[in-house]
Amino acid sequence: MAEAEHNPDNFCYRHPDRQSFILCQRCGRTICAECQTQAAVGVHCPECVKDARARAPKRKPAIVTALRRSSDRPVVTYAIMAVTVLVYVAQFLSGGVVYELFGYAPIYTSFEPWRMITSAFLHSPTSILHIVFNMYSLFIFGPILEHLLGRVRFIALYLISAFGGSLAVLLLADNVYVVGASGAIFGLLGAFFVIQRKLGGNSLQLVIVIAINLAIGFFVPNIAWQAHVGGLIAGAAVAFVYLQTRSPRQWRWQLGFIGAIVAVMLGITIFAAY
Repeated sequence: MAEAEHNPDNFCYRHPDRQSFILCQRCGRTICAECQTQAAVGVHCPECVKDARARAPKRKPAIVTALRRSSDRPVVTYAIMAVTVLVYVAQFLSGGVVYELFGYAPIYTSFEPWRMITSAFLHSPTSILHIVFNMYSLFIFGPILEHLLGRVRFIALYLISAFGGSLAVLLLADNVYVVGASGAIFGLLGAFFVIQRKLGGNSLQLVIVIAINLAIGFFVPNIAWQAHVGGLIAGAAVAFVYLQTRSPRQWRWQLGFIGAIVAVMLGITIFAAY
C-alpha cells in the first residue's frame, strides 16, 4: 500500500509537526489547539489577533476622556507664561510702577481687590530666580493638567488658586507685600496630587516635592508661605470638584460647585477686609 502524501494544509502553519483541521475564521490558515484564540464566531490565529488589536481604537482612561475638552496643545499654559514674562519686563520698563500698582498687600483688599489676582503675574525685581522657578514649575505641570482638564477648567484652576494664595495672606499675614505665581503653582500641585490619587498613580514623589517647597517657605525669609498653603488648598478643592462632577451630564453641578467655592472665598475676603 502506498504511503499517504503529506498535505501541509492539514498541519498547523506555526507548528508543522502538529496535524489539525481547524481553520482561522479570518484568514483560513490551519492552526493547532495552542495557537487558537476563541472569537465570537470560530477561532483566530495569532497573526489575526495581533492585527485586530493593532487596528482597534486606542482607548484612553475614562477619567481623562471625561475631563478633557481641548486639543493637545497647552495654549493656556504658554499664554500665562508669556503674559507673566511680559509683565516682568514691564516692571523694569515702568521703573517699578507696574510692581507698585498690581502687587498685593492686605491693606489694599477693600479698595483694590483685583490685586489679589494681578499679583500672581508679578515677580521680585531683585531676583530673577523667582520668576524662573515659578515658570519652570508651570512649564512642567501646566501642560499635563491642561491636557487632563481642558483649557477653561485649567485657567479657572490657576486663577482660583492664585486667589486662594492671596486670601491666605489676608488671613494669616499682616503688613506684607506679596508678588509671584507661587500660590497658583501650589494650586496646580494640589490639583495634580488629587487627580493622581484618583488615577491610582504613585504620588509619593509629588508629596515630597510639595513638602520640601512648603518647608522652604517656612524657613527662608521673604517667602510668603501663607500664599503657598492657600493656593495648595484652593487647587486641591477645585480638582476634587472636577473629579466628582466629571460626567458631561454633571456640568451644571460642576459649575455650581466651583461657583460656590469662589463665593465662599469672596465672602471670607469681604469679612476679613471689613
